[in-house]
Amino acid sequence: MNLKLKVWRQKNANSKGGLVDYEAKNIPPDASFLEMLDIVNEELLAKNEEPIAFDHDCREGICGTCSLSINGIPHGPSETTTCQLYMRKFKDGETIYIEPFRVKPFPVVRDLVVGRMAFERIQQAGGFITAHVGAAPDGNAMLIGKKEADLAMEAAACIGCGACAAACPNGSAMLFVGAKVTHFAHLPQGQPERTDRVLKMVRTMDEEGFGNCSNYLECEAVCPANIPASVINTLNREFAVASVKEAVV
Repeated sequence: MNLKLKVWRQKNANSKGGLVDYEAKNIPPDASFLEMLDIVNEELLAKNEEPIAFDHDCREGICGTCSLSINGIPHGPSETTTCQLYMRKFKDGETIYIEPFRVKPFPVVRDLVVGRMAFERIQQAGGFITAHVGAAPDGNAMLIGKKEADLAMEAAACIGCGACAAACPNGSAMLFVGAKVTHFAHLPQGQPERTDRVLKMVRTMDEEGFGNCSNYLECEAVCPANIPASVINTLNREFAVASVKEAVV
């Protein structure tokens, strides 16, 4: 496959960036999108040119660091992460636009790399439990109903990639925060901090500059972990109850 690329290049957060044209030649259809960028970078290095900076780690769709917008879609034209997107999804000779995630709280670090410490600060604000987590307890010592366990595991699948916020017209992070709040809300270990957790996480989310949810559901459409938008309902309900409790106290 031979492809034309328009790649966002930006030296650092303070410099002006822009799209630069590149050619990707002789790309195997079964190569992943990141492997295609590796091939392009090898050619750039051979010509003593600066390679394209992009984030990656596991390349197995688990870590969530491969945050690229491809043709305007976070992670590209599939329901997977960028590293699990294969070039057979594109046509020979196609022009592909590659940009970093466009969310105000995610500053561009370099080229296609963005800083997502805003998500880390939200998790640090309330994503913890004080329950003893030393030696593994007996599986029957703390019984959890299947329905509750399934809902908790469904929400826990969130990999924190940021595609939800990048796809949202408002730049909302409520799918991400909703997943974290829902995960603990359905487990007995998460009950002691239940009220404080949702208040701290939502307020930190607002302080970071993420927008409000307007039910566009673009977040659900691009989520590689298939987190349902119903976690936003849980988040709203948990926040309303916690706010009332805080006001009463």
